[in-house]
Amino acid sequence: MTDLGLDQVEMLLEYRLPEASSRADVILCGIDPETGADTYVVVELKQWSAAELEFNSDRIVRATGLPGEKLHPIDQVRGYCKYLTQYVEVLHDQPRAVHGVAYLHNATESSIGSLRAQQPDQSGRMYTAEGREDFLRFLANRLAPKSGAAAAEKLLESPIRPRADLISFIASELRRATEYSLLDSQEIAYRRVIDQVRLSHKQDGKGVVIVTGGPGSGKSLIAITLLAELHREGKRVKHATGSQAFTESLRKFPAKGSTTLKSLFQFYRTFAKYEKNELDVLICDEAHRIRAVSTNRFSKQSERTGRPQVDELIAAANVPVFLLDEHQVVRPGEVGTYREIHDHATRAGCRVHHVELDGLFRYGGSEEYDEWVRRLLGLRAGGPTAWTGDPNFQVLVAQSPQQMQDFLRAKNEEGQVARITAGYCWPWSDPNRDGSLVHDVSIGSWSMPWNLKSDRSVNGIPSRLYWATEPAGFDQIGCVYTAQGFEFDWAGVIIGLDMVVHDRTLKSVRVGNQDRIMRAKDLFDDEFDRLVRNIYKVLLTRGMKGVVIYATDPNTQELLTSLVPGPSHLGPGANAASV
Repeated sequence: MTDLGLDQVEMLLEYRLPEASSRADVILCGIDPETGADTYVVVELKQWSAAELEFNSDRIVRATGLPGEKLHPIDQVRGYCKYLTQYVEVLHDQPRAVHGVAYLHNATESSIGSLRAQQPDQSGRMYTAEGREDFLRFLANRLAPKSGAAAAEKLLESPIRPRADLISFIASELRRATEYSLLDSQEIAYRRVIDQVRLSHKQDGKGVVIVTGGPGSGKSLIAITLLAELHREGKRVKHATGSQAFTESLRKFPAKGSTTLKSLFQFYRTFAKYEKNELDVLICDEAHRIRAVSTNRFSKQSERTGRPQVDELIAAANVPVFLLDEHQVVRPGEVGTYREIHDHATRAGCRVHHVELDGLFRYGGSEEYDEWVRRLLGLRAGGPTAWTGDPNFQVLVAQSPQQMQDFLRAKNEEGQVARITAGYCWPWSDPNRDGSLVHDVSIGSWSMPWNLKSDRSVNGIPSRLYWATEPAGFDQIGCVYTAQGFEFDWAGVIIGLDMVVHDRTLKSVRVGNQDRIMRAKDLFDDEFDRLVRNIYKVLLTRGMKGVVIYATDPNTQELLTSLVPGPSHLGPGANAASV
């Protein structure tokens, strides 16, 4: 930049994309030499000395000396540009002001020759060490030798456009191709499936794609983007989950009014009766909920083949896709792990591709919160740590359940979606004769009912299938079975007596749990411990903007209060207006 006389151009280093954990290496903020308008150049720097396209792909790359698959640098920076123009208000109506470039400053043209198959455009182009002079000319054509401070300030202070919630995104994507941008490893996962579908038409043999990632890493976004795109192309494709609440909500809301769209959403057990390779692609979302077998105690004797459910899913399509988070296995009998699926796939003679997602798009993209939850629940070594804060996500500790309810109700009334969930530590009664719900979750003088047990609504109370998506669901408490797979602006979490503190470490307590399945005699204590930690991991990671936590055990509540101090602490008498 100094060589070009552009030392007044403002440079934003490691710029974090709004509400995401992805970072752009450099954004150059300046003035367009022709128009005099603000202009921005997003620069992705690569230290690669050599790279080549992966077999049968024009978007996935192998870089010499680096493990794993990488996204083509042009696609990576193009995704950043697209994301910025989607969500940064000052850029939304002027996408021509944003340019993208990848600079492979250690590479030669011959060492990355196959990458040139990707055509450049305004938001994605690529230069190497040999092309330094071309890179300089590009920068000189985009940036004037004037101060870029004002342009940088506008970008940094710009309001951020709200992201569509998952259900709204699905509804839009199913009916028309949206401009939503998948980033980094999300795009790799998407491209790996598309490449495998293309390959399956050229040669025999299945290709299984396993995508792993934590809450908010984009698994469901990838699943729906694939479903919509492949359906538009006329492929035989289905989306499947093991969650009745999630699948029925997808049928009722995004697919509303279309029998064809509703038929795209199925349950895992459906595929026990499918012919081999009846589908081109089967997208198994929430694959951690795959069960050992599809049959249950209500199944006919003739249907009890004992065949593993994962084998049925693999057999049903040329390209089975599994998206999962092993820390969301929450019930005995759920076997959806990477190792389980991989082993069944290899025994069936399938090629297996694994993509690990590394981004975060829930809880404000806060890697700090993700680590804090893992340490709190003992899913990461080292014990609980203090919450030091993140401007993108709020963590609050309520001093009473009433305080939590009042705070979240105010958020709900502002138009933000809020829900309260709890560990299954109270009885779950049937409704009263008049249809009203029993206030089973009772803490001192405060109480609330669980969500309905029924699949049908009663007296305006939503059924358990739609507790997460209908506004009236705020007046009931959900559990992991009705919350898993969904996200809310604000999540309230009540930690019950099945997880309490001893010596500043959370320990599971089996007698504190009221779930019949979790108290079964054939469930070993170590398995209960693993499942209950996963349950609270799910509940604590539903929020997009913030979480409010309360623990019924006094020692656990004391620990939480000590870990989340100061302005992040809902003190006595606090309310929504004063927080």
